[in-house]
Formats: sequence, structure tokens, C-alpha cells
Amino acid sequence: MADKAQPSAPTDTPTKPLHPIYTISNIQHKVRVLDGTKVSNANWVKFFTLHAKGYNVLSHIDGSLPPDKDSPEFSSWENINSIVLQWIYEILSDDLVVHVIADESTAFKAWQRVKRLFVNNKGPRSQALQHELANLTLASMPSVEAYCQKVRELMDQLHALDFTMKDQQRVLHLVKGLPREYDTIASILNNSLPPWEDAIEQLLSEAGRLKIQDAVTNNCNAPKMKTQ
Repeated sequence: MADKAQPSAPTDTPTKPLHPIYTISNIQHKVRVLDGTKVSNANWVKFFTLHAKGYNVLSHIDGSLPPDKDSPEFSSWENINSIVLQWIYEILSDDLVVHVIADESTAFKAWQRVKRLFVNNKGPRSQALQHELANLTLASMPSVEAYCQKVRELMDQLHALDFTMKDQQRVLHLVKGLPREYDTIASILNNSLPPWEDAIEQLLSEAGRLKIQDAVTNNCNAPKMKTQ
């Protein structure tokens, strides 16, 4: 009597790990919507690129060639590319997305269209930004922190248009918009021209000192209550 065939032992087939991109349910929780005003193109590109690298999809926007259509990797690449494309569309303002959205697009092509929106007409855009920077003052901003951030954003936008400033130029622009009560720190920064981040730190430190000084002065000048 022939022996019965024994069932073969189950083989463990390795499961391919889930791509990190599938862990994001809403890209707007990660990257703010680009509108060109509250969120500058330069900052938006930095944040988006950072997340694209962190979630292993940078190759979809940096011009890397996709796998061949006959490759077994192409289907997965195409799905992931569609999600990256959705990311781009979802974090553009309504005014901008109409200029970027297109049929049969890849994420890289959409990324390039966004870039062209902000790079085209470089001259007029850079002139407008330089004019805004030249006329920016601390008095027009709600706080020293907001003033420093605005100076930084304008310079980042100029940098994105290939108008890069050295630290010395950045510091001079920072100092130029300060009011008279900041004359001491303005003189120090003008003479020493420290690195940009050091200049910001020194200015914020001086702002804190002036705030304390004002509080002490106001307290001393407050009317004293008469004792019976």
C-alpha cells in the first residue's frame, strides 16, 4: 500500500513593509497651504522637501527617472506618485492650484509648474520684494519677533528668485527699520556686522531689556496711594 503524501509545510512569505507615505491621512497637518503671502514659496518648498525626504518620496519631485513601465516596481511607483501629486494640489491655495492642476500629470511636472509660477517674471517680483524689504519697519509690525520673521521671509523669497544676500547685507536691512529707542543695539550691529542668527539673538535680547526697563519706569511713575 502506497504511503499517503504528506502535506507540505507552509512557507513563510515575507510581507513587503508598508510605504511611509500611506501613514499620512492629511498633508495639510504637515505642510501649510502655499498662498504666496502668509506662506512664502521659499518656506513652502523647504517644508515640502523636508517631508518628501522624511517619507521617502523625494525622488518623485527631484527629477529622478521612474521605473520602466514593464518593471514590477512601476505599479507601486505610480500609486505613490499619485499621492504625492495629491499632496501638491491639496496644499496650494485656490488661486494657485488652478494654474498648476492638469490632466495626466506626474508629481514632478506639477512641482515644476509651481516653481515656474514663482520664478517667471523674476525681475518685477524681486523688485517688489526689495521695495517691501526697504520700507519695512519695526513700527509696522506687532512685535520684534514678527519683524525679524518678516525680514527673514522676504529674504528667503528673494533667495528663491536667485537674489541671495550675504549676512552683512541681511544685518543692515534688519537694523535699518529699527526706531530710535533701538539706536544702541543698531550701532553695535552696524559696527560689528555679526552672523545673521547672532544679530537676531542680540536684537531680541535688547527688546527684552527695553521691555523690562519700560515696566520698571512705568511702575516708578505710577501714582502712590496715600496712607491714612
